[in-house]
Amino acid sequence: MKETSSAPYIRGFAWLLAGLVALGPLAIDAYLPAMPVMATDLATSLHNIEITLSVFLIGFAVGQLIGGPISDHFGRRLTILVGLSLFIFGSVFIALGSSIELLWLGRVLQAFGGGMGVVNTMAVVRDRYSGKASAKILSQIVTIMMAAPLLAPFIGAFFLLVSDWRSIFWFLAVYAIVLLFLLRRFLPETRVIATIRNTAGQLQAKKPSAIQRYWAVLKHRRALGFLFAVAFSNAGMFTFITTSPGVYMGYYGVSASGYPILFAVNVIALSICNQINIRVLQHFEPAQVLRAGQRIQFAIGTLMVISVAFFALPIYLLVPQIMLFVGMQGFVVANGMSTVTDFFPSNSATASALVSSSGFTMGAIVGGLAALASDGSPLTMVAVMAMCPLLGIAASRLIHGKTAVNQ
Repeated sequence: MKETSSAPYIRGFAWLLAGLVALGPLAIDAYLPAMPVMATDLATSLHNIEITLSVFLIGFAVGQLIGGPISDHFGRRLTILVGLSLFIFGSVFIALGSSIELLWLGRVLQAFGGGMGVVNTMAVVRDRYSGKASAKILSQIVTIMMAAPLLAPFIGAFFLLVSDWRSIFWFLAVYAIVLLFLLRRFLPETRVIATIRNTAGQLQAKKPSAIQRYWAVLKHRRALGFLFAVAFSNAGMFTFITTSPGVYMGYYGVSASGYPILFAVNVIALSICNQINIRVLQHFEPAQVLRAGQRIQFAIGTLMVISVAFFALPIYLLVPQIMLFVGMQGFVVANGMSTVTDFFPSNSATASALVSSSGFTMGAIVGGLAALASDGSPLTMVAVMAMCPLLGIAASRLIHGKTAVNQ
């Protein structure tokens, strides 16, 4: 693999980065089994509790948008530590809250801090690697951190069994505290500072503004096409995450202890596809694998719509189709992120922030609309899921044009 910086790495840095990335899935998935209990305890509707997921996704996206330029300007370590501190404060705020409004506010604080920290993961990878190596490292990190969404619902169900829903957020606070200590102690600064020559011919650091950094990404047509591919693919997955508690536990009658199992099988499928992606990249370029993943994801989504619309589909036939759909994320997200950040070696955190935040924002909007439109049956969920990769394919082709589609 090609390294792009001479600063030494510690052994196991991928595990540290995976732990940081896991912050998002833990905060998103751990409280899913507790949603009905939270609605009862806070005297509100299940719909209002589901909205907290969209609130988190938006806050997470904003945190990444702000954290990306800060990271490129001041460094990865500072941004990570500040973000984790805010996440800890938000988690404690939620655990002590007593109303749905306070829960929403706490989720915003938690999400904003989490976004600031997590956005640095791809930046650190890009500081060190490029091309196929970058995509492979990112797939390895994603594979390691798959334990988070796999275990998160079980963790939530466990704390719900031995205590109450608030203990889930106390756990998140403790996890972030441990992570903050480890990253502060072991993760080196990896930021690459671009330089220019001043009028006297001396080298000086070049630090463009946040607006300039984002504009550099937005005006890059190929980068923008991959950004939309990742965003719409993420929207499909977050539609499932947002609406599945109501569909699985409400429509199909799955118990709070059974839901984590049905959720976890999707994470297993995603983990397997990430491993396959690492091997496929030995023979194909990331962009080629991404496009294949999009097409397969759309085909699976179409099959789900037909199955649900025309047959009284039992849950044991729906779950495998959703597993395949979610698994395709392994071919879309890692390759899309690595391809975009390859275009911006000295602006990688900002590029990563824009791609990732676009995915979370699209997921919040599309998932929130799906939750509002849903009548509790699986049809709305799978229809919106199927639409997302189609929109991603269409947007990529429209932006890239004929000349870049097959590159």
